[in-house]
Order: sequence, then C-alpha cells, then structure tokens
Amino acid sequence: MTSHDVPAHLAGPAVPDGLGAVDRPTVSFELFPPRNPDAAPRLWSTVQQLATARPDFVSVTYGASGSTRTTTRQLVRRLLRETSLTPIAHLTCVASSREDLAATVEEFLDEGVRSFLALRGDPPADRSWEPHPDGLPTASALVELLRDVERRRCASSPAQAVRAATRPLSVAVAAFPRGNAGAGSTREQDVAALLAKQEAGADFAITQVFYDAGSYLELVALARDAGVTIPILPGIIPTTDPARLRRVQQLTGVPVPTDLLARLDAFDPEDPDDRARRHRVGTRLGVDLVDAVLDGGAPGVHLYTFNAHGPALDLLEGAGLGGDAPRAHLRVPSAVPAGAVDATSVLTTAPTPVPTS
Repeated sequence: MTSHDVPAHLAGPAVPDGLGAVDRPTVSFELFPPRNPDAAPRLWSTVQQLATARPDFVSVTYGASGSTRTTTRQLVRRLLRETSLTPIAHLTCVASSREDLAATVEEFLDEGVRSFLALRGDPPADRSWEPHPDGLPTASALVELLRDVERRRCASSPAQAVRAATRPLSVAVAAFPRGNAGAGSTREQDVAALLAKQEAGADFAITQVFYDAGSYLELVALARDAGVTIPILPGIIPTTDPARLRRVQQLTGVPVPTDLLARLDAFDPEDPDDRARRHRVGTRLGVDLVDAVLDGGAPGVHLYTFNAHGPALDLLEGAGLGGDAPRAHLRVPSAVPAGAVDATSVLTTAPTPVPTS
C-alpha cells in the first residue's frame, strides 16, 4: 500500500513528528470486531478518531475458541489496507488443533500481518478450559508456533526472508498483575509463565486491567527478579463509566475498587451536567493512574477502549499523550480538589486473579 492509498484523514505526515523520540511513551488501543454488522460504521468512526492520537499500534481481539476469526481478519485487513495504523492480531490456542492454528497464522501472514498477541485464550462460557487433543496447552507454545511458521516461510522463500528482515515478526503476550484465575495460578506462577513466553520468543507483554499502580509495579519488579527482560506494557481501562467497569469486573474477575465506584455512582446518570462531571472525575482518576505507572517506568499505556474513542482520547489528553503532544509525557497537574479522594487512595484495592490469558 502506498501513501496515496491511505485516506487523508488517517495518513498523517510521512515522518510523524516526535513519534520516534526515545522519551515518548508508547500509546496503543484495543479494539474488538463488531458482532453486529450494523455496528461496523460506528467502529470505523471510532478508528478514525483514535488515529488522531497517532498510536504505535492497535490490537484486535479474537473471541473464545476463535469465534470471531472471520471478523477479526476482516477488521485487521481493513486496518492494513485503508489506514496507516499498525494492527496486532490476537490469536488464541484454546479448542484449536496445531494444524488449524498454523493455517490461521499463515492466513494472517499472507494478509501482511506482522504482529500478533499470543494468548492461551478463554473457553466458551459453558465449558471449562482444556487443550485440544492435537492442540497447544499454553501461550508459550503458541509463541513457538508463530516463530516456527515464520522460520519455515523464510526458509522456503528468499523473497519472504527479505520481507521478514525489513519487517520482523513481532509477538506480544499477556501478563497478569495479580495472577491468572483462568489458569488457577498465582502472580508468582504467572511470572514464571511470562518467563517461559519470553524464552519462546515473545517480544513484549501487555497486562490485564488493574486499578492501582502498585499492582503493575510489583508485577514488573517480580518479573525482573525472575529474569524477564521484555517490556511490560500496562493495560488500562478509562474509569468514566461505572456500568462498563462493573461489566469488566464480571468478564475478568478483577474487582473494581468500591471507593472508585462510589465516586462515580454519586452522579445522576440522567442529568447531562452530572454525566459530564462524572466523566471529568473518572478521567482525572485515570490520568493519575497513567501518571503513576509512567513515573514508575512503564514504557507506555495500552488502553482498553471497548470501541469508544471519547474516554480513551480524553484520558490521553489529560496525561499529555494526545496527538498534539507526542514527544514526551507532559504531566498535567491534578485537578482533584483539596480534601477529595485522589487516585492513589481510591485505586488501592488489589485485583484478584483474572480469567483471561
């Protein structure tokens, strides 16, 4: 795809100002393919808005047991063909044979995908997790498969070897601030699993959601002590919508701090002015969390958007990471009134283990 193929509102400058600066934290988003085709135009509008932040990449989720395989590929293909964004395709190994997984990897690579998020994956809601008889039991085994497929392609085609040299395959994996309930593991066990993923060829990790900086910073410290050297990117959800936070708690098992919910619930959702005030308070709390992890050495932030651009972009703007401030982390002074509860005290409930992989 040439620059002339990219719509003007998405393309940006040939060399985006400041995006290569070493002191600029990375910015990235997670999207999910719409289950309802009628939602596709709204998602594409969200993509256009998120592109204004000039993210380093956007990841595209993959449903349980590959349930969104086709729609995930369609969204990734469109991102590749119609935007200048870098998509990372999620890939799970649950309920899939090694042969099917290898074929899926080949399909993505044929489309031009060069980045993956390798996950063990969640089972369907009515089943417990167990590996396919001819499948892969762990995310680290999936990382190995990705590397094996890439090596075979390069060995079989000098042209592919050249392409791989200029655009190396990138593999991300998951990390868990308080352990992985889906695997029945503690945080220490998950750190050992993260080390295994690194040894299999992972390039960086993205964490599950958390609500206090300590969860992330403690995970990183444990991982470094265990020999994990790859970057660990904090995964953060904008804390503006209490209904969405409660839904995330149901999906992940990560409890939302009661003090945080109490602050958001204090506003009348039927009053437009109150909704606006709730959004500002939630954004401020999210900014304080982003500030804390970046000050603690995080390489950037990965935002779980739930296909909504407004809260994510407002959070980035408040943290000095918006499209107009790409060079560095520009701290915005806290707007929390004196005597109010700030993020360091609100976001202190330690997450329980989470079920995603």
